[in-house]
Amino acid sequence: MRSPFCTSSLVSQSLLILLHWFVCETWIYFQQITDSHAIFALRLVALLLSLSFIAASLLAWRTFAWPVRLFYTISAAWLGAFSYFVLASCFLWIAYAVALLAEHVEKAILADVVFGLAFLAAVVAVINANLVRVPRITLNLPGLPESWRGRTTALVSDTHLGHVHNLRFMRAIVRKLNQLRLDVVFITGDLYDGTAAPLDLLAEPWKELSAPHGAYFVTGNHEEFTDRRKYLDAVTRSGVHVLNNTKIEIEGLQLIGVHYREANDQESFRAIIQSAAIDPARASILLTHAPHHLHVSEAAGISLQLSGHTHGGQFAPFTWITRRIYGVYVHGLNRFGKMFVFTTWGTGTWGPPLRLGTNPQIVLIQFE
Repeated sequence: MRSPFCTSSLVSQSLLILLHWFVCETWIYFQQITDSHAIFALRLVALLLSLSFIAASLLAWRTFAWPVRLFYTISAAWLGAFSYFVLASCFLWIAYAVALLAEHVEKAILADVVFGLAFLAAVVAVINANLVRVPRITLNLPGLPESWRGRTTALVSDTHLGHVHNLRFMRAIVRKLNQLRLDVVFITGDLYDGTAAPLDLLAEPWKELSAPHGAYFVTGNHEEFTDRRKYLDAVTRSGVHVLNNTKIEIEGLQLIGVHYREANDQESFRAIIQSAAIDPARASILLTHAPHHLHVSEAAGISLQLSGHTHGGQFAPFTWITRRIYGVYVHGLNRFGKMFVFTTWGTGTWGPPLRLGTNPQIVLIQFE
């Protein structure tokens, strides 16, 4: 019996071949290429590019070798840029159809302009994805212990350590956190990408974190692809505290962490939250990967839920799709009843290392 993973890979690969054919034939038509050797070369390149990302992904699940990391990074960047070339091709046919109704149009010039803009958008998105921002928000949580007033925490999520973002990236993030002089750091999952990787090595920079109350972690969906214990063990060995579906108190502040697998199931999530015995008269913070089942958190008396997962869609046009799924909770600070909800765009990227319409971020939260 064919596995679901195999089936999804075949479907994805078939779609990529079809879309590459569409873009290639659009370019050939609008550039009015007639030389048979040039056409054959373009079609062959399009076919090879269409196969690159699935092939790189399959290799990435098996090895962390540098040639595979390089291959995966290039193919992932191409996949992101290619999405803009698909949009450019669609726009070309629409623009050409409209232009034909008005007057003669130079197809090659039109193609150069539209594909040039698509390429520029991809370049800007790649550059933007590597510029981590540090937005700041202030919160006044009811029942916050006096000792926490004026303190600052950082929210880090979705670093996706693996073939694109790895040790150098993690070192830079921890170095930035230390410069910010934080009291505590919260990590809401997808620290790892889930592919083959030296887990201890990638988590090692956390040993250098200088926050007095340390860092706290819950899993994201990418740590749940396989046995999550290997990720939890690596994180623990780096000095980060793992919140295993439980509540702790840090100088009177209630901190609850629920892993993605349990949080994604409403009944399991409710049972864990209820067993935490949260005191609604005192401030509480919930760390959970995705902004799901907000009504469960709010009903339990949670003051603030911190999440990631959405990436804000990462780059347009996927930003619009993700907003339709999550609504206002796709990003930023919002209210759900009496509860504050903050969803970060994330610190790294998943798949294509592009961001357009979103920014990679470390979020500073200061308690008033």
